[in-house]
Amino acid sequence: MIKKLIAFLMITVVSANLCGCGNTPNTAEDPTVIAGYSAPVKVENTYAQCFDIYEYDNGDAMITTNDGKAYLITDSAPAGLSAGITVIPRSPDMIYLAASAAMCFYDAMDRVSDIRFSAIAENDWYIDSAREAMTSGEMIYAGKYREPDYELLLSQGCRLSIQSTMSEHVPKVSEKLEELGIPVFVDRSSYETHPLGRCEWVKVYARIAGVPELGEKLFNEQKAHFDELESVQPPGRTAVFFYITSSGRIVTRKAGDYITKMIELAGGKNVFDFIGDDNALSSVTLEPEQFCMNAKDADIIIYNCNISGEIHSVAELTAKNELLKDFRAVKNGNVWCTGRSVYQDIMKTGDILTDLHTVFADTGAETTYLYRIS
Repeated sequence: MIKKLIAFLMITVVSANLCGCGNTPNTAEDPTVIAGYSAPVKVENTYAQCFDIYEYDNGDAMITTNDGKAYLITDSAPAGLSAGITVIPRSPDMIYLAASAAMCFYDAMDRVSDIRFSAIAENDWYIDSAREAMTSGEMIYAGKYREPDYELLLSQGCRLSIQSTMSEHVPKVSEKLEELGIPVFVDRSSYETHPLGRCEWVKVYARIAGVPELGEKLFNEQKAHFDELESVQPPGRTAVFFYITSSGRIVTRKAGDYITKMIELAGGKNVFDFIGDDNALSSVTLEPEQFCMNAKDADIIIYNCNISGEIHSVAELTAKNELLKDFRAVKNGNVWCTGRSVYQDIMKTGDILTDLHTVFADTGAETTYLYRIS
């Protein structure tokens, strides 16, 4: 009797295992393993650390991000797919874009027409194609990321919402969008510490748009600018990158920040590279006296006009803080400003690097994303 019972249990276990083969949904530990799919093939990144792409032999792809999220790009969701995986339709249009950083990728791919709804007002876009699309009505305002116009999105058939990490502060928005059948993808390109890591996110959006080869091409074009400077003797000039708040405090960049990295790659040195990464913020706010003590002898001033507005003369700059009059860079005429599109146009990272090198090497070449003030 006991022998018969043991035999029965063994048969039951084996049968259960056999029935489970090919039907077991992917686990939370490895969301890329999908029942009925081929083994996932990982696409190797060059610089990016905040996403991974996996390919399957049926043409589907999985994007995983460093916050634990997983997104399957497919025409038809497979049965038994884990509830924790967001399904994104292949090459979606009618996108609601609430992450301004992602617009440059669609602009570079010539796919701005995929974006129908914007959470950014027309006057706040500094990418020409985005502003023109809103002027023409091809792209329409659909409410801020924290208060989207759900009725508008639903009535016009929104197929995907691309959010920034700011959406994590209002989780009810993502919950509502998903409840309405609109998948949510969270952009984390700003968390990349290497400037080319940010640029490499074009591969993510090219995969979503269904043009992965174009993503590779566009990334390699920007990488080529970095490769060209590897053999160039660094000028070694010091720089300070900052802006002044309305209250008079000064905001600059810390060590490890991608702006600091770009300054170094272009042959310069951020005078505040001794301030470490003690928290997730890449910038640091300093009192004017502390700032001036460390920055007054910098060779180059780069003023961040994107945050506090453009300036066109040294007088405008020193009016913000008279202590700047004694800065070496002010006296020597080495004051530069960023254009308004620097932060919105990640896909020009290589070109911006070339501009920075022009500034540090003082080659006299024309610049596009930085301008000198007299």
